[in-house]
Amino acid sequence: MRAFILGVATLIFAVAAMGMGSAPAFSQAGYDRPGGDYAGAPVINGDPAVCAARCEHDGNCRAWNFVYPTAGQPAMCWLKHQVTPRVRSSCCVSGVRGGGIVEPLFDEFEFSIDRAGGDYKSFDTLPDPRGWPCASACRADAHCRAWTYRRLGYGTANARCYLKDAITPPRARPCCISGVVR
Repeated sequence: MRAFILGVATLIFAVAAMGMGSAPAFSQAGYDRPGGDYAGAPVINGDPAVCAARCEHDGNCRAWNFVYPTAGQPAMCWLKHQVTPRVRSSCCVSGVRGGGIVEPLFDEFEFSIDRAGGDYKSFDTLPDPRGWPCASACRADAHCRAWTYRRLGYGTANARCYLKDAITPPRARPCCISGVVR
């Protein structure tokens, strides 16, 4: 019994210690890791998971940085020989070797989620790291129940907003940010 209590106490201490670290060991959308690059390559499908996998399979890689595509430029993956400090930037997803991809959590924004179908209106919009113009358009339209914002460079020359009259199932896709309003 004493060994069990000691084991539980050790586990609790370990979990608490992980929460006190200054920088998490996972990757996160909305951050860049400037410097330390030794290799770069386009990511044709625009998925940050491809960049994380490249780092995992390269013995020299300690960290990586994925840059979202822009008009006329493909998404890029940069492998790094050192773990540089991360800085907030909407351009990128960055991480360290061995970490997974963690999208930011906001109540009304579903990052890397596409809600296909239910479209009754679509239009080009200004590029925005969270899809605010699309979310605002949906909130202002009483007919709109959900929305999907397609990032610039994912099959379109411009960022695009899709307003929906139905709440469709979420699908994981790096191209998009979605949300449910009503």
